[in-house]
Amino acid sequence: MSKKYLITGGAGFIGSHFAIKICELGDEAIVLDSLSYAGNLENLNQIKNSKSFKFVKGNICDANIVSEILSGQKIDSIVNFAAESHVDNSISSPGAFIETNIVGTYNMLNCALQYWKSLNSDQQKEFRFLHISTDEVFGSLEKNDPKFTEESSYRPNSPYSASKASSDHLVRAWFETYGLPTIITNCSNNFGPHQHQEKLIPTIIRCALAGKDIPIYGNGENIRDWIFVKDHVDGIYQALTQGRVGQSYCFGGDCEKRNIDLAYEICAILDDLKPAKKSYSEQIKFVQDRLGHDQRYAIDNAKVAKEFGFKPTKSFAERLKETVIWYSGK
Repeated sequence: MSKKYLITGGAGFIGSHFAIKICELGDEAIVLDSLSYAGNLENLNQIKNSKSFKFVKGNICDANIVSEILSGQKIDSIVNFAAESHVDNSISSPGAFIETNIVGTYNMLNCALQYWKSLNSDQQKEFRFLHISTDEVFGSLEKNDPKFTEESSYRPNSPYSASKASSDHLVRAWFETYGLPTIITNCSNNFGPHQHQEKLIPTIIRCALAGKDIPIYGNGENIRDWIFVKDHVDGIYQALTQGRVGQSYCFGGDCEKRNIDLAYEICAILDDLKPAKKSYSEQIKFVQDRLGHDQRYAIDNAKVAKEFGFKPTKSFAERLKETVIWYSGK
């Protein structure tokens, strides 16, 4: 029998890839999304005509909509992607991040708890509330520090990461206090098709092809660990179906890159794909650094490798080329 998943934020970058995966597996994806700037129904074109897909426009802060979906659709599990996620926006307008990431998660947990209590014992055992979070809740690493793990201390440095840390704590509390079967996943930087144009890799590609300056913060020495979005959603599904309730799971790409090196790598791919009169790398320009810019993120996959056999399916270079081709062909 197929299962029904409520996927909040399912019209966004990572959520849409997860919704597509659920439909491909023969289960049902009920997507709830407010279609704010980061949500785009075109991300779901691949499944828009599928009988396994249903879209509801709405906000996770709206308890009536959430409760109606849970009861009306007889949801088996919730996967909560819905979040404000752009660090720069959180610095200039933190209020929206407090509302969606903290209040919204609180509302989802309350609605989920009431719904879960209405289920029979077998259904309660199968139900999961899986919350998608970020490695940014752990703060910043120095160059030689060990990678983040599930045991890392929370040290958020931006309004965005602080709001996500808050939501993680709420999810944990609803498990510990009320017994709601929750799981938290924390991931490193995602990349791949359908990512919002404001993010780093799409920005580099877009500016390069438009002949504009390619903006790189500070001196470009900040380091990020990159995971391909489809690898990440595979990991999320493993956590959802094989993970232990009350646990958190970290997913990384085993690929640390300085931002400046990433920019040069993308420019080299574009030089081959769409040669210009001069290398696209000449368009790279350093700009004023972001406030509170974390120096380094990196995730240790040891726990998910041991429990799920998780690992990236292809090399970063292969996945980056696929991604550049996708964006440059649009």
